[in-house]
Amino acid sequence: MDKQALRERIWDKLDESGTARFPFPPHGRIPNFDGAADAAERLAQNTAWQEASTIKSNPDSPQRPVRKRALAAGKTVYMAVPRLRDEACFLRLDPDSIDDYDHATTINGSFEVGEQITPEAMETIDLIVSGSVAITESGGRIGKGEGYSDLEFAILRECGLVDDETTTATTVHEIQLIDDEVPEAPHDVPIDLVVTPQQTVRDERREKPSGLRWTNLSEERIDEIPILQHLMDEQ
Repeated sequence: MDKQALRERIWDKLDESGTARFPFPPHGRIPNFDGAADAAERLAQNTAWQEASTIKSNPDSPQRPVRKRALAAGKTVYMAVPRLRDEACFLRLDPDSIDDYDHATTINGSFEVGEQITPEAMETIDLIVSGSVAITESGGRIGKGEGYSDLEFAILRECGLVDDETTTATTVHEIQLIDDEVPEAPHDVPIDLVVTPQQTVRDERREKPSGLRWTNLSEERIDEIPILQHLMDEQ
């Protein structure tokens, strides 16, 4: 099945079942879902989470409980600047310098209390938590279709901040689990750890993309993302 058709199917099912949560509608975004906090709680019981001191998370609503739990546990949280629009393309949330974790894990709050930094100023990432529209049993992730999550991983790998041993995780609702065969491109980042409010569905490491695939990046995309220009100049 076409990836966009799969997205539409999942968005519709979340909407029609009453499982979707604010912001509405779930369509066109990483959808929030009933039980997101329970999924974050289950993720926090996993060894990969407990051993991580640094976490890179997406900024979307369903993973906000993950970000709050991470800060409360004393973990440094990194988030990408929307569309990687600046060369200092990541935000660092330092739990020791934040008083209000609830505010810090909102989009606006993260910019107010977070420090905007370049990849060179980041620590090695122990765990990546990505939002998903759908996820296959083998860990094939389907995002909202813009490709930024995979690009962020490639940039971090290019900078030596992640590798094959970096655990990738997602928290989703059961509705978002699919058994469809979905083709995976070489730049697609597989998910090792899949957690729902009720269960840990998958906990098995897979090989990750080795870095940026310059031939797959258009001149337009490179021109609009400063960190790509910087990394290209360094080659």
